[in-house]
Amino acid sequence: MECDPKSPTVGLTPAAAGLLRRLRADHGPLMFHQSGGCCDGSAPMCYPAGEFRTGDSDVLLADLVVEGMPESVPFWMSRSQYAVWAHTRLIVDVVEGRGSGFSLEAPEGVRFLIRSRLVDG
Repeated sequence: MECDPKSPTVGLTPAAAGLLRRLRADHGPLMFHQSGGCCDGSAPMCYPAGEFRTGDSDVLLADLVVEGMPESVPFWMSRSQYAVWAHTRLIVDVVEGRGSGFSLEAPEGVRFLIRSRLVDG
């Protein structure tokens, strides 16, 4: 994903993109939301598109394009969390182990997580 190096971005690892394709086949269009809470609340949660209601307390950071999917996957973050992570590049990855949230990947025995890198400027 190419973007302005001074703005925060969200990207996907190949493993995360593959999982999103499988989840899309089972659940239809998808979305991410990251609340910034503790424990599993700090992990990106994947829902069927529109199932998690966003509002003025949320920021749309990216529309993630995944090869082989007919629509992008919006990535939302709570505004308070965005204030903390405004100078980071976020990479959605997937690791073994089940999270305790309501994210769609939980039954797969894996969970999404964020890897981050500071952006200069």
